[in-house]
Amino acid sequence: MGLLSDPYRRRALSRLILRLNTPLCIISFLVGLGWFLGLAFHPFTLRAYMSENAMGSTMVEEQFVYGERALSYAREFAGHKKKAGGMPVAWLEKTMWNLGLEVYKQSFSRTLPFPDELRERYMVKGTNVYGILRAPRAASTESLVLSVPCSQGQQNNQAVGLMLALASYFRGQIYWAKDIIFLVNEHDLVGMEAWLEAYHNVNVTDIQSSGMLGRAGAIQAAVSLELSSDVITSFDVAVEGLNGQLPNLDLVNLFYAFCQKSNLLCTIQGKLQRSDWDSLPAYLHSLQTLLLMVLKQGSGRPQGDHGLFLRYHIEAVTVRGINSFRQYKYDMGAVGKTLEGMFRKLNNLLERLHQSYFFYLLPSLSRFVSIGVYMPAFGFLILILVLKISCWQGLGFGGTEGLSRCDVDPADQSCDGGPVAAEEPRPSLLPLVPPLLICHATGLALYFLPILGQHMATQHFPVSESEAVVLTVIAIYVAGLALPHNTHRVLTGGGSDRGWMMLKLLSLLYLAIQLGCIALINFSLGFLLAVTMVPVAAAVQPTGPKALQAVLLVLVTPAATLLFCIFLYHELLEYPVSVLEGWQRFLQAIAEGLLDHHLYGSIVFPFVALFVYPCWLLLWNVLFWK
Repeated sequence: MGLLSDPYRRRALSRLILRLNTPLCIISFLVGLGWFLGLAFHPFTLRAYMSENAMGSTMVEEQFVYGERALSYAREFAGHKKKAGGMPVAWLEKTMWNLGLEVYKQSFSRTLPFPDELRERYMVKGTNVYGILRAPRAASTESLVLSVPCSQGQQNNQAVGLMLALASYFRGQIYWAKDIIFLVNEHDLVGMEAWLEAYHNVNVTDIQSSGMLGRAGAIQAAVSLELSSDVITSFDVAVEGLNGQLPNLDLVNLFYAFCQKSNLLCTIQGKLQRSDWDSLPAYLHSLQTLLLMVLKQGSGRPQGDHGLFLRYHIEAVTVRGINSFRQYKYDMGAVGKTLEGMFRKLNNLLERLHQSYFFYLLPSLSRFVSIGVYMPAFGFLILILVLKISCWQGLGFGGTEGLSRCDVDPADQSCDGGPVAAEEPRPSLLPLVPPLLICHATGLALYFLPILGQHMATQHFPVSESEAVVLTVIAIYVAGLALPHNTHRVLTGGGSDRGWMMLKLLSLLYLAIQLGCIALINFSLGFLLAVTMVPVAAAVQPTGPKALQAVLLVLVTPAATLLFCIFLYHELLEYPVSVLEGWQRFLQAIAEGLLDHHLYGSIVFPFVALFVYPCWLLLWNVLFWK
């Protein structure tokens, strides 16, 4: 405390930070990056454990024996789906009714903002069918959900059959204290979003749907099942939800515990955990798994139907059955017992899952990294911006000579209390207004014009609506580099060195606030942007080699970061793509980002368009300040 209260010592500390500013920034970046890479090291992770007492033991006797019945249901469902050319609504209603469930259906429709060429749809119309098993031992105040998406072709037929077999088995048990909803949703996430909005009587995405005729209690947890073969070799669990939300860790631990009990192989990110944790290949394997989760979470896209439940504070996961080349196969009976055990444990809950972590990273299913362990990695990256801001504030904008020597040559005596340039009058903020207005106007154009101008683009150019939207995004994005940002020169004193110093200080503050806010919502997105943008943002200035700085600044733009992440993602999947395939996936990612925002409320595209990109343009303006 004496160091901070004594003005002489505080001044000496400030001079020390100014003198060592660049080395401290480099050390901070290396420590932050090294800290993140160390998160996959086994001794630095925590062993997964169950925090909820009601789910602390797997000592329940699973008695599901309807494996053959599940296959029979699956074959019937496949036949009727092929005959109907889509989801066999009438057959599902009749089958669920015969099982003793309360059966309801919900029709919905949604016009997409532009055609989805990947799934070949524009006007989406469908029907969700769900049956409610009322709890015999309690009022309908709480419920659980088992959902299955009705996919095209032969996908997910076995999942529907297993769900119906589980409904038949659950109907004969008397220990249920919560209602169980068996849901078959059409058109993947669109149908799930329509059902959730109708169930909670809200409309946040402009989906038109019929009213909900039957409801159960408040949904406590949900499991989405995806299964497309009669036997499986492993289970893969998906946890990443909309905008990077994650389910309570206890739900993931529950899935892992019952897989262990049933001797089922279980994976996350398609990676099977290694036993030789103290070896270098095991560390690299864990790092691959961790990076895959970071990339998926940073995209903000839900990795399954469960991702939309999280918005409504409903803990949910997606479980996928994988049939690979492995020798050991598991039939429907083993899969059904695992799901039965999970639902029986969830049935014991006395309150919502809340005791375990909501913010975590998973290098494997048996180990996790909590928010208190991974957040310092992000903190060290933000510390670079804090050090730069403190350096510039400490200089007090004392002229060009004082700043350029401290920023370029920290050993200069002017940073240690030596002679500095004469103090200039306090600069005006007026020169900052044109760059700020132009940069944010470009961000607004990037957000609004691609959707609003798609019809005009198709009338004047030989492109489809989807291509017009993506190409408009790219055109506006690139045009931002060539806009006349230097309109500050028409103002008195606008072209002085004080002007770019103030603009850079404002840009660093703006970037630090943006990254700090998004990291609290989606750590992975904040970290990916910080590890690329922060070093270059701290170093950029109109003096020095402009060509090199311009190249570095272009390489850390959000679009370049997205392209790099696409190539890295496929490398981690051990499925590398060519440059042309990577570019096509880049264009596809832009279109999907827009659709995710308009269909489900993803915040990644508006965050990048309205905040990150204008901030990057401000740094571009600093570089070419005249």
